[in-house]
Amino acid sequence: MKNLLIISPYFPPVNAADMQRVRMSIPYFADNGWNAEIVMVDEHYADSGIDPLLLQSILPAIKIHKVKALDKKWTRKLGLGSIALRALPFYRRKVNELLKTGNYDLIYFSTTQFPVCILGSYWKKRFGVPYIIDMQDPWHSDYYKNKPKSQRPKKYWFSYRLNKYLEPIALKNVSGLISVSEKYIADLKARYPEISSVPAAVITFGAFEPDIKIAEAHKNDFPLLLQNGYKNIVYVGRGGNDMEKALTVLFKAFKQALNADKIIFSKLRFYFIGTSYAPAGMGTPTIMPLAKQHGIENYVIEITDRISYYHSLITLQQADGLFIPGSDDPGYTASKIYPYLFVKKPLLAIFNKESSVIAILKEYGSNTVYSYHDVDQNDIISFLKEVVNNTLTKQEYNAEAIKKYSAENMALKQAELFNKVIND
Repeated sequence: MKNLLIISPYFPPVNAADMQRVRMSIPYFADNGWNAEIVMVDEHYADSGIDPLLLQSILPAIKIHKVKALDKKWTRKLGLGSIALRALPFYRRKVNELLKTGNYDLIYFSTTQFPVCILGSYWKKRFGVPYIIDMQDPWHSDYYKNKPKSQRPKKYWFSYRLNKYLEPIALKNVSGLISVSEKYIADLKARYPEISSVPAAVITFGAFEPDIKIAEAHKNDFPLLLQNGYKNIVYVGRGGNDMEKALTVLFKAFKQALNADKIIFSKLRFYFIGTSYAPAGMGTPTIMPLAKQHGIENYVIEITDRISYYHSLITLQQADGLFIPGSDDPGYTASKIYPYLFVKKPLLAIFNKESSVIAILKEYGSNTVYSYHDVDQNDIISFLKEVVNNTLTKQEYNAEAIKKYSAENMALKQAELFNKVIND
C-alpha cells in the first residue's frame, strides 16, 4: 500500500465546490493501492458554508489533519481574505512534521485555493516527495484581462499579479497534472516547457451515488424553495457574466414562446439558486439583470445565497425541469452535471461548442444538450412546452456512461496517474 497526502484546504463539513473531487474519490483510493490522508484547514477558519451532512460521506477510517489559519477578521484589514494565503505558514509547519515522520509516496493538491500549491516545490526539494496538482480551474489566466471592470472579480488587479508570480513557482517543478479540461493542461505545458513531458490526465469529477441516499434520508429537513402551482425549471450553481451567451439563448426562446402563447408559457418559473460566492445576503445578482433586459423578470427568481449540497440535490428532485448554463470559456467543464443526472429529471443544457460537457451528456443519452453557437430556438421552445405539459418521461441514461463517469472509476483513473508519477 502506497501513502498519499492530499492537500485540500476545504473539506467536510465545509461546503465548497473544489473539495468534491477528493470527497467523492477518497473512499475508493484504498481499493486502488493508495492509503490517503487529508490535510485541511480547520472549518472554524473557513469562509464557506458548513454542511455537517457531508461528514456522513466520509469513512471513519480516513485520517484527517487540520491546520489553523490567520483569522480573517484581522487579515481583512490588509485586504487578505484567501484561505490559502492565511493558512500557508500553518500548512508548511504541519506537513513538514508529517513528512519528517511519515513515509509518504506522493502529495496531491486538489483545490482551487491555488497559492497553497507553491509549497509542493518546497516539499519536493526538501523531502524528495513528488507532487501532483489538480487544475480544476485555470490559475493564472488572461480571461478577464480585456473584460470591462464591472465584469472582473473583486481585487482582480492584485490577484492577477499574484497568480502570475506564484503559478510558475508551483508548476515548474510539478511531477504530474490532473485537470477537468484538456485545454488547461495544454496551456500549462505550452507556458512551461520544462513540464512538457510530465504525466498528465484529463479526469472529470465523478458521480457519487451515496449522496442521493444521504439527501433522501434528510429531505424533510430542508425548506421548500420552489413555488407550488407552477412548472419550475431549476439551476443550482454559480452565476456570472461568462454565462450570458447560454442564458440569452434560453431567455430569448422563452420570450418568443411567451409572446406566442402566454396562457401556456406563463406557467413556467425559472429558478437560479446559489449564484454568488458572497456571504449570505451580500451577493450581487448576475441573472436577474439579464432577465430584465429580455422583459421576463416576472418569471425568473434568482437566489444569490448558496444552499447546502444536499439541499441542492433535494431541490433538483423537486423541480419539473432542470437547466445548466455553460461558460463562454471553451475549457470550462461543469462538475455539477452529475447531481443533475442523478435525479433523472428533464434536462436542458446549453454550453460553448468546445466544452467537454456536450460530449459527456450525449454519451449519457441526453437529447437536449446544445451549443449556444448554433442551437435552434424551436428546440428550446419544444423543451419548455413539454415541461409545461408534463410530457417528458423520467430520464433513463446509458448504463455504460453511468459506470464510466462514476466516482469509483474516476478514483481509479487518479490512482493510475499516481502510479505513473512515482514510477517514472
